[in-house]
Amino acid sequence: MTEELFKRMAQSVIDGEAEEAAALARQALELGVDPLEAINKGFTAGMDVVGELYSCGEYFLPDLILGGEAMKAALAVLEPALKASGQAREVLGRVVLGTVKGDIHEIGKSLVGSMLSANGFEVYDLGIDVAAETFVAQAQERKADIVALSALLTTTMLYQRDVIEHLAEAGLRDRVKVMVGGSPVTQAWADQIGADGFAEDAAGAVAVAKRLMGR
Repeated sequence: MTEELFKRMAQSVIDGEAEEAAALARQALELGVDPLEAINKGFTAGMDVVGELYSCGEYFLPDLILGGEAMKAALAVLEPALKASGQAREVLGRVVLGTVKGDIHEIGKSLVGSMLSANGFEVYDLGIDVAAETFVAQAQERKADIVALSALLTTTMLYQRDVIEHLAEAGLRDRVKVMVGGSPVTQAWADQIGADGFAEDAAGAVAVAKRLMGR
């Protein structure tokens, strides 16, 4: 019965059904299913499928967003139960995320944050128009493993380099990995400014983050 429930959980994420995902999460708690198992064997398994379908071109951006929303809905139900039981979801890494100074584009950055969170990362989203000093301060305060920098304009992507230089000046560059992304950003640009990773989309960002954390 539990295996069947896990399958339905995974399917709710694959189908992007947030209400169904939340209902199944509540049902699992009522049945005494371990919340960590529900997350890992049910909803995360579904999120993995969504990522695969997106990577191979069967799913598109709206499908990815809906899958992430369903995952978040399930986690909103299960994580309080997880904390109450003294358990914790395995955290793959801490990510400080934001759109760089001068840039107010939100959607791509927020999607990356949702996908990273759904895949086991602890994400601190600093929002848009974020100064280099703020990235540095938050990286220190949050003990970040990764700083993820989004830029959607050719003019603002230059600021990604400034953030990396500020991290170096603060002595953080050895222990903090930097990921960059955004429509004008390329692998060549990432290499030029000394970033550790580059992704074209949210699914790619998850794969890069996992690689940077040795997963």
